[in-house]
Amino acid sequence: MKKYSFFWPLQLPPHLRLIARQVLGQHVNYSLILAPYNQAPKAWKSCLYSLSTLLIVALLSSCGSSAKTEEPSSTGTHRKNNLLATATFDTAKLENVRNELNLTGKITFNQDKVVKVFPLVGGHIETLKADLGDYVQKGQIMAVIRSGDLADLEQEAVAARGQLAVAQKNQQVTEDMTKAGLSSQRELVASQEQLLAAKGELARVGERRRIVGGSGSVYLVKAPMSGFVVEKSASSGMELRSDDPENLFTVSNLEHVWVLANVYESDLANVHEGDAATITTISYPDKIFRGKIDKIFNVLDPDSKTLKVRVTLDNADYRLKPEMFANVSVTYAGHDQRISIPAKAVVFDKNRNFIVLANKENQPIVREVNIYKTIGQKTYLVGGVAPGDRVVTTNQLLIYNALGN
Repeated sequence: MKKYSFFWPLQLPPHLRLIARQVLGQHVNYSLILAPYNQAPKAWKSCLYSLSTLLIVALLSSCGSSAKTEEPSSTGTHRKNNLLATATFDTAKLENVRNELNLTGKITFNQDKVVKVFPLVGGHIETLKADLGDYVQKGQIMAVIRSGDLADLEQEAVAARGQLAVAQKNQQVTEDMTKAGLSSQRELVASQEQLLAAKGELARVGERRRIVGGSGSVYLVKAPMSGFVVEKSASSGMELRSDDPENLFTVSNLEHVWVLANVYESDLANVHEGDAATITTISYPDKIFRGKIDKIFNVLDPDSKTLKVRVTLDNADYRLKPEMFANVSVTYAGHDQRISIPAKAVVFDKNRNFIVLANKENQPIVREVNIYKTIGQKTYLVGGVAPGDRVVTTNQLLIYNALGN
C-alpha cells in the first residue's frame, strides 16, 4: 500500500489549517489534491499550488462575508434608536370630546375706549388739524373754531368782575354806616347777600371759561384721549351751533377691539361665557386670533333672530380694523370620551392615517389609527392608541418614511 500525504503549498499556518478543516469538514473527498508525495511530477505540483491558493482565497472571503452579515442586526437597532434622538413626545389622553360651533360676526370698536368729540360753543371752523385715520395724543389740537359765544363769555366775565367790585364797596359802606347808626341791620344783610351773589357769578363765568378753554374768541377742539380718529364730520369753514347734536370727531383706542358674533336660537344652549374662541378674517386668512367669550347679550335681534356674544381681542399691532368681517369658532365641552392626541402628530399617507409611537424599549413603531374628529390642535381617535402611549409630535414624517423604507 502506497503512502499518501496532503500537499499544503507554502506551508499554511496552523490557524488557516484549522479554518480549512472547520469549513471543509473532516470527511471531504481530498482526491483532487492527494498524490504520492515522493512520486508527484513537477506539473502536478504546480497544479496543486494553484488549487490550494484558490482554496485559501475562498476561505478568507467566506470568513469576511460571514462577519459582515452579523452587523446589520446591531446597526439596525442602533439606527432605530437614533431616529428618536431629536423627536419630542406627547401622551395620549382619555378626555371629553370638545365640539365646535362656527359663527359669523364682525370687528367693532371697544365701546369702553371710544369718545365722541362735540363742540362746546357755536361758531365756524377756521382750521382742521386732524383727519380721518390719524393717530392723536391726548390734549392734541384737532380743530380751531372762531366763536361768538366765546366773545360773549369774555364779556360776561368782565361784567361779573365789575359787579363784584361794586358789591364789595357797597358792603363796606353799609357796614360803616351801620356802626355809626346811620343804616339798619337789614341793609347790612342785604349788602352782604349782594356781595356773595357777585362772587358766585364771577366763579360761574370763570368755571365755564375753564371748561370751554381757548382765549378771546378762539376755541380749540382738543383730543380727549389718545387714539385714532375713526369718524370725522368736521370740515374747514363749517358753521356750528352750540346745541348741534352732531359730533365733529370720534376717537377710539384700537389696542383692544371687540368681536361681535351672531348665535342662532338653536345654538344658544351650547354657548357660555368663558368658552374658547378662535377668530379668522378675510384680510389675514393664515392668522388665527384667540380669545374667550366675555359677554353674552341676552337680547335677540328682532330682525335676524340672533343673539350676540362678545370676544375682546388684543390689537397692539392694529391689524384688526372695525367693520372687518370675522369667522368665529367656539369650542365647548361635549359628553363623549375619546383618546386625544396632538393633531400635528398624524401622518396621512395612502388615504390612511398613521402615527409614530415610542414603545417600552424606546423604539419607534408605526400604527394606523381611525380619526373621530379634529378640533383645533387636538385630534380624537376611535381606536388604535391606549391612554398613556407616547406619541411622536416632531419629525414624525421623517421617522415614518425611514421605517417604511
